Amino acid sequence: MNIETLRTYCLAKKEVTESFPFDNDTLVFKVAGKMFALTSLTQKPFSMNLKMNEEIVPEWRERYEDVQPGYHMNKKMWNTVVAGNNAIPEKELKWMIDHSYEEVVNKMPKKKREELLK
Repeated sequence: MNIETLRTYCLAKKEVTESFPFDNDTLVFKVAGKMFALTSLTQKPFSMNLKMNEEIVPEWRERYEDVQPGYHMNKKMWNTVVAGNNAIPEKELKWMIDHSYEEVVNKMPKKKREELLK
């Protein structure tokens, strides 16, 4: 996976926006104003930070060396996922992106949650 694939995949989801709230290098994807993914435009290999349910974080970190505690994030629920090494199948990377989006949406009020997950 590369940054353009990530960008296209994220922006296809309901109410997703992209911005640079921290600096000119960190691209952030938000759903209804809440962050669910971020990446550096310049860091090599390509990686992204994704939110994950705390209960399954250890399983994913054990499964893949390229899933590490989230850089500059709450390490209980954020992972830095190195996608540029091609060690993690794209299908699983997309699952992690979907999961991150859903984790954020599931914390929203019921009406908004139902609207986004239709």
